[in-house]
Amino acid sequence: MIDIIEIDGSYLEGGGQIVRTATSLSAITQKPCRIFNIRANRPNPGLQAQHLYGLRALAKLCNAELKGDKLGSKEIVFIPKKLKGGEVEVKIPTAGSTGLVFQILSLPSAFCEKEVHIKITGGATYGKFAPPMDYIELVLLRILEKMGYKCEIEIKKHGFYPKGGAQVEINIEPCKKFLPLELKERGKFIKIKGISVASEFLRKRKVAERQKQAVENVLDKACDIEIIYDKTLNPGSGITLAIVCENTILGANAIGEKGKTAEEVGKQAANEILTLLNTQACLDEHAADQVLPFIAIAGKGEITVSKITKHCLTNAWVIEKFLPIKFEFQGNLGESGKIICYER
Repeated sequence: MIDIIEIDGSYLEGGGQIVRTATSLSAITQKPCRIFNIRANRPNPGLQAQHLYGLRALAKLCNAELKGDKLGSKEIVFIPKKLKGGEVEVKIPTAGSTGLVFQILSLPSAFCEKEVHIKITGGATYGKFAPPMDYIELVLLRILEKMGYKCEIEIKKHGFYPKGGAQVEINIEPCKKFLPLELKERGKFIKIKGISVASEFLRKRKVAERQKQAVENVLDKACDIEIIYDKTLNPGSGITLAIVCENTILGANAIGEKGKTAEEVGKQAANEILTLLNTQACLDEHAADQVLPFIAIAGKGEITVSKITKHCLTNAWVIEKFLPIKFEFQGNLGESGKIICYER
């Protein structure tokens, strides 16, 4: 009989991150898992589009046996086989997050025999409660590069809610060994950079420019922000900002929504940057929980974070079920602190 790791998907934060982390590590360690009570703490529990299609793509990547893969499913069983690599196509017929699809495939792809080329068609590059592809490219990948992770992302077309329609291509190279991540001091501040993107539908209203101007008004300085207009299926906008320092990079983002002005979008992202500037942390709260599986694979690491979140605590709990490591959190929930990883 196969030993299966049992995971309660309602634990603590109780979101889709549990599914993504558990199945990613299952694929790498070859340890089957059963996840129940999936997204039980959400208003719309069970698997949503971005979880489902990302999960199916991961199953193809390692020729896994996957049970319970349907929309709204609250329980899955994932039994992986060998990771191989090659071409992976993901088609999202909704405005599901392309960033969350990347999240489930990013780590296992580095353990494949050969380079992985992921082609995502459909979905949104900016969405609520999900990392924008611009954030992943501008911030997260720059952190992971320090660990030896090699990935290139090309956003061929942005997508926004409600129609999605994004086109994203991702290349991930095999990595034999991850370097431990030690980020305790930022070093010298260099600049604020970013990307302000909007649909071609919004060009006449100068939405991307107005988002950028709102940021500069709040921060009271000129910032290196690229303006992008894209031919999307429906109107939409978003902005991603990054604090570039000598040793690290921290980010924030905001998305346009119905009834929300371009100025409000820019101001929201800029205020998050101001909050980050007022801490001494090396990683923002979003990067913090996303790098934990990579740190765990490396076997050790130490990072200072702008906020210890339930996402971080939940991710650590899942990771410790698959790998012989232990996470130590120094600081209070909701406040800045330190995360230490070591072998147990």
